[in-house]
Amino acid sequence: MSNSKLAMAKTAVSTIGSVVAASMVARSIAREYLPSEIQDYLYFGLRNFLNKLFRKLTMVIYEFNGLQENELYNATTLYLASRQSADTHRLKITKNPSDKNIHVAMEISDEVIDIYNGVKFKWCMVSKDLPTREYYNYDDLNGSTARTDQRFLELTFDRKHKDFALNEYLPLILNDSKTKKHEGKKVKLFTVDTYQRTVWTSVNLDHPATFATLAMDPDAKEKVKKDLDRFLERREYYRRVGKAWKRGYLLYGPPGTGKSSMIAAMANHLNFDIYDLELTDVGSNCELRRLLVATANRSILVVEDIDCSAKLHDREEAEELDGDKKRYGYHGVTLSGFLNFIDGLWSNCGVERIIIFTTNRKEKLDPALLRPGRMDVHINMSYCTPSGFRLLASNYLGIMEHGLFEEIEDLIGEVEITPAEIAEQLLKEDDPDFALGGLIEFFDVKRKENEEAKERAKRKEERLAVKKSENEESTVNRFVPTC
Repeated sequence: MSNSKLAMAKTAVSTIGSVVAASMVARSIAREYLPSEIQDYLYFGLRNFLNKLFRKLTMVIYEFNGLQENELYNATTLYLASRQSADTHRLKITKNPSDKNIHVAMEISDEVIDIYNGVKFKWCMVSKDLPTREYYNYDDLNGSTARTDQRFLELTFDRKHKDFALNEYLPLILNDSKTKKHEGKKVKLFTVDTYQRTVWTSVNLDHPATFATLAMDPDAKEKVKKDLDRFLERREYYRRVGKAWKRGYLLYGPPGTGKSSMIAAMANHLNFDIYDLELTDVGSNCELRRLLVATANRSILVVEDIDCSAKLHDREEAEELDGDKKRYGYHGVTLSGFLNFIDGLWSNCGVERIIIFTTNRKEKLDPALLRPGRMDVHINMSYCTPSGFRLLASNYLGIMEHGLFEEIEDLIGEVEITPAEIAEQLLKEDDPDFALGGLIEFFDVKRKENEEAKERAKRKEERLAVKKSENEESTVNRFVPTC
C-alpha cells in the first residue's frame, strides 16, 4: 500500500514538474516570438477566465489620468511599500543623495497580499509597452523622463467585497498616504526645463527661512501666518461660494527686503512645493496652460519681478512678434492669457494653491493684475525696522541686548537700509562689538549712497521733463501754419 502511495506521489510530482517545465517553455517562446499585443491578449484572457471561475473581481488603477497623475495610484504605491511580506520575491530599492533612508517599493510584475478586516486583497503592478512619451514625476530629481510603458495596478478580491473595497479599503489607503507624505515630505523647488518648455524639473528646497527668522514687523508676520492657516481650513467654504480654492499674494518693496525669504518661509510653514515660473521661458498661452495643469495641488506658484520679467503683449502685439520667434514656437504670453491663468477657467485646474507675485515697483504693474480676486493680499516688504534689526542681531550674533542697539535703531529711523544689507554687515564679524561698530560705520556710507541716488533720480526727472516739453513744443510747431 505504501509502495502504491509512493508511486502515486512520484507520478504527481513528475506531472507537476512537466506542467511547470512546459509552461516555462511556452512562456519563453511567447516572449521570443509573439508580439506584445498577443501576449497581453493571452494574459488578460487567462486572467479574466480565472477571475470568473473563482468569482474574482479586478480593479485597474492607472498611473495617469490624462495629463495628470492618478492620486490613488501614488497613494497605493506608498501604502504597499510598508506591506511587504516574507512571500515578496522582488523589491525596488532607491535612495536619492539628499535622503537619509533607503526607500522600498513594489516592483513590476510582483504581487503583494494585504489582509484588511479579514478580507484578502491581492495587488499586482503591471507594465504595458507603449510608444515613448513624456511624463511628470515629482519624486524624481529631474522631474520628468521619457517612458515607453504604461503602468497600472491591479487589485483582485472576491467580488462580494466590492462595496467594502470602494467605501472603506481604498479611502483608508488615501488617508494613510496623505499622513505619510506630510510626515516625510521635503519641500521641492520646481522650474521650467530649458529644453522642454512645458516640463517642470525640481530640486529639494533646503532654504532655512521660517516666520521666526524673518526680519520684518512681528504684527505683519502674524497676519500672514493667520491668513495662510485660515486659507487651509476653508475648503468647504470655497466650494460653497463657488470659488476656486486658491489665494493670491503680492509682495512688493525694494530689493533686499526679504521677498524671497518670505516665499521660502510660507512654503516651509505650509509644507507646499514651490513652482518658480519665469515668463520669459514660456513661449505661448498654450504652454502656460500646460505648465499650470502640470503643477501639483498644495503648491505655491511664484512669478518674481512681474513688472520686468516679461512683456505681456495684447493679442495685436503678439501677432507682430518677429518671424524668428514664431518660427521656433514662441508667440508670447498675452495679458489676457495671463489673466485667465490667474483667475479664469484654467485657474480651477487644481486646488489648495497659492499664487505669489513679487515686484520692486508696484506702481509699474498693470491695474488689471491688481484688481480684487487676483491678488488677494498685498504685503509691503519695507526697509528694515528696529524690531527687524533686533531679530537679525539675535539670529546672527546671538544677542538680545547691547549698548549700541539704541544708536543703531535711531540710525534706522534716519537712513533707508534693507535687512539684507544689515545681515551682510553682521556676517563680517563674530564679535558683537566689532560687528555692530562696523554696522554704524556702514550707515554713513549708506546715507551718502541714498543721497546720491536721490540726486540722480532728480536729474533724470528733470531731463525727462525737458524732453517732454521739447516734444510738446515740436508737436505744436508742426501744426502752426506759416505765412
